[in-house]
Amino acid sequence: MSIADLRREYNLGSLRRSDLAADPIAQFKQWFDQETGARSSGRLRKIFIGVYKALLGGSTPVDVTAMTLATADKEGRPSARVVLLKGVDERGFIFFTKYDSRKGQELAENPEAELVFYWADLERQVCVAGEVTQLPVEESEAYFQARPRGSRLAAWASKQSATVRDRAELEAHWKELEARYGTGEVPKPPFWGGYVLKPTRVEFWQGRPNRLHDRFRYTRHDNTWVIERLSP
Repeated sequence: MSIADLRREYNLGSLRRSDLAADPIAQFKQWFDQETGARSSGRLRKIFIGVYKALLGGSTPVDVTAMTLATADKEGRPSARVVLLKGVDERGFIFFTKYDSRKGQELAENPEAELVFYWADLERQVCVAGEVTQLPVEESEAYFQARPRGSRLAAWASKQSATVRDRAELEAHWKELEARYGTGEVPKPPFWGGYVLKPTRVEFWQGRPNRLHDRFRYTRHDNTWVIERLSP
């Protein structure tokens, strides 16, 4: 079978204008709760979908916080990678990384970025565009200390996006740091911290049969969100 012959139909749900919250953050949280099964309606939906997928021989993804982060440098050359959502509130969508990584350097040059969530088991996408700013240091510090100890050591051991000779060199550096800090506190590196993307445009996509998908776009105008249906 060729790649072009790999197809699927989208049959699990629909999205109507009347289904949408007035604010895209509230709508995102509703969908996120359904994806994680946090709400009773979400749990029932997940059970139904689980049975449906099992009959088709499918599986349910576990990385519900995974999102593609697309950035561009000052010349407009794009790059993208999957990162993990670590919070969402009235400010926007929060993630953590190293300031001197490729994405950190690109965000310093061009703070405009986009996030894409793809929840295959619910046949949904959410696309979020906006400007990215750094979180306050104290907020990054609090999250860093809540991370597993091994991850805190790794933040020091890895010079993200830089070349490394081999795996052994990386692991040796990690073990040196483990011995240095012992059972004591591992401080947050000054080159590591959080970012928040403040949305100016959010799109919700629900797969539908025959590729006639439901798409709604929220666009911020001053302090008001305008909601429009988009053609698939």
